[in-house]
This record gives sequence, C-alpha cells and structure tokens, in this order.
Amino acid sequence: MALVYVSIGSNIDRYRRIGACLDALVAQFGVLQLSPVYESESVGFTGDHFLNLVARFHCQQPIGELSAALRQIEYDNGRRRRGPKFSSRALDIDILTYDQCIGIISGVELPRGEITENAFVLRPLADIAGADRHPVLARSYAELWQGYDQSSQQLWPVDFCWREVHLPMESGPT
Repeated sequence: MALVYVSIGSNIDRYRRIGACLDALVAQFGVLQLSPVYESESVGFTGDHFLNLVARFHCQQPIGELSAALRQIEYDNGRRRRGPKFSSRALDIDILTYDQCIGIISGVELPRGEITENAFVLRPLADIAGADRHPVLARSYAELWQGYDQSSQQLWPVDFCWREVHLPMESGPT
C-alpha cells in the first residue's frame, strides 16, 4: 500500500465541501490523518479566502486511478474545470506525494511543486509529516517550512469540526 499525502482546499461553501471531501476520502481509503485547517487569502487572483489542510492515507490504487478518484470527489462537490487556472474552487484535491515517487506519472507531477511554493500546502504538510523528507530535496518538511518566507503568504489556523471532532488547531511542525 502506498502512503499518500493530498492537499485539500475550498473557497466556496468551504466548511461543507471540505467535510464532504473528508467523508468521501474515508469511504474510499479508510483511516485519515489530518493536519490542522488553515484559512488563507487567495493566491493568484482576488477572491474569497480558502480553507486548506493536508490528509494522509494509505491506498492500493495506482497513481492514475487515485487521481481519477480524487477528480470524481471534486466533481461530486461542485468542481468544474472550466475558466481560468487561478479562480475560486468549490473543492481542490491535489496529490502531493505518493510514496517516494518522482516524476510525471499518469499525468501527475510527483512530488507536487506547490509543496515548496505555497504556505497553505507546506505548513499543513509540515504539521503532520514534519520529519518526513521531500523526495527530491531530501530535506524534512519541517526544515522546508522553517526556511520558507513565511511573510510571503499569510495563513492562520481555524477551528474546524468534522464528524463531531474538532481538528487540531495549529500544532506546529514536528
């Protein structure tokens, strides 16, 4: 079974869409480990704030099938892939890593470049996988977060309740 990290974000009906996404991920993949949820300003366009988090799970599907399953969850939650690249999202799920795979596999870039580009991806990843190493850079996610220009993109932890459990507030990279 592959160890997978995915980023999850939404800026349209955010709490409901992310809750529905987590329900769908549990239904398909079982146990999830979740980061704290962060709110951030939109990047690349003017729009409503996003909620973002990272989920960890194990999966038996090959990368292409996993990508298709995640796209279906997005579609089921109102995501339509038309319009500009940088725009509001009902739901956005991106595969960050799939074991230690490197390269473009079944059309999926691994590891995803956004890991080191966006605070709303790197911070929650560092929260739940701080000691894990980036497959290409060979530095831990906690080290990458510590070296990131944290003033370049603002994000802040928010309280998020899913299945009557409050996801942890900011816990700090481990």
